[in-house]
Amino acid sequence: MTRKTKTTGWIEPHRHRFQKALTAQGYTVGSLRTYDGAARLLCRQVERRGIAKGQLTGATLAKARAGALADMNQKSLDHRRYSKYCIDRFIDALVEVGVAERPKPKARKSTPIERLHAEYESYLREQRGLADTSIQQCLWFLNRFIKFRFGNRLGSLDAVTPKDITDFMRKLRSGSAPRDKTPPSHLRTLFRFLFWSGKTKRDLVASIPRMAAPPKSTMPRYLKPDEIDKLVDATWAETPVGRRNYAMFMVLARLGLRAPEVIAIRLDDIDWRNSTILIRGKGKRHDRMPLPGDVGAAIVDYIKNGRRGTSRTLFVSSKPPHKPFTGGAVLNEFLIQAFEATGIVPPQKHIGSHLFRHSLATNLLRKGASFDEIGDVLRHRARATTMIYARHDIDALRSLAPAWPSEIRAARASKEARA
Repeated sequence: MTRKTKTTGWIEPHRHRFQKALTAQGYTVGSLRTYDGAARLLCRQVERRGIAKGQLTGATLAKARAGALADMNQKSLDHRRYSKYCIDRFIDALVEVGVAERPKPKARKSTPIERLHAEYESYLREQRGLADTSIQQCLWFLNRFIKFRFGNRLGSLDAVTPKDITDFMRKLRSGSAPRDKTPPSHLRTLFRFLFWSGKTKRDLVASIPRMAAPPKSTMPRYLKPDEIDKLVDATWAETPVGRRNYAMFMVLARLGLRAPEVIAIRLDDIDWRNSTILIRGKGKRHDRMPLPGDVGAAIVDYIKNGRRGTSRTLFVSSKPPHKPFTGGAVLNEFLIQAFEATGIVPPQKHIGSHLFRHSLATNLLRKGASFDEIGDVLRHRARATTMIYARHDIDALRSLAPAWPSEIRAARASKEARA
């Protein structure tokens, strides 16, 4: 049995600094003990190997890390994996302050498919301003089409024909709904990029078939104002999670934001002096909107009494290290919990945060707001998008309906008789 020695030297202060940073992030005593034990393993390797300050780089760092992993004595596989993760977190901290440098990956020449992949991703992010989830879907369709048309080796993209696109669509239809609009939409984006970047001489977008879809006869689902209030109130609790969820739901209900827009709000986006908030919408579109007093009060309460961590994103996880949410789907989970707590029957099978957006628009319409005003609140780019709510305004639609032919003839006959 080896005798445990106390680590000393230049790396020891960095271990203490690492522990202080974790403590400030709210880690429990048990987690801090595990992190410290993992950091000690790396420090011991630095001491045994006589690694001086400035030498913990490249292969030297890799060998020290491998030695620390070999010294683990946990019997549980989960504990070993967690300790490995803790060691890597400590190495990240050392790299961040400039006392360590990870081994550089061996340089290799990228393949044509990888270069096309990188160019397309840059186009989607910089030119189109798409979200990460949308980018991943577009890249997935790129890979599927390239493999379908060329196999494992990329050929001449200028050789793609409309028949290739049609055949690919037919193959996709065998595994998805025949009226799914996602494949043609992503393919149009792909071939716009290929023509825009000069990789194809012909613009093949027009050759992509459209999925047949019946006209939408259903109206947007919505909730009544009192139901919205009950759902929002159901999220409140005197806990960090309760204060956070209440503030998030207030933003959804009063501002009508999309879920990704809520989790994208940053502390710097709120102008408290002028009571405004910056909304980071689709396509890199930024809009500044008024911040209602009740929404601002909920956010302030969350910041003062519930929020933790160093992230500049407003809404963060309640668990250390309190990172921002990676997707808006988390709001749907909270909404499902609110429906269960209140007993309110959802107006549709799929429960999503867009219910707040539809409900806000419908409530504004019934209070007499114009479609232009509703479009401004919801930040619609096209007026046609707002017009879907016209189905709720029956009185306004009656005024637009033309007279029945028999009524026109009767009116003419009456006019002639009076003449």
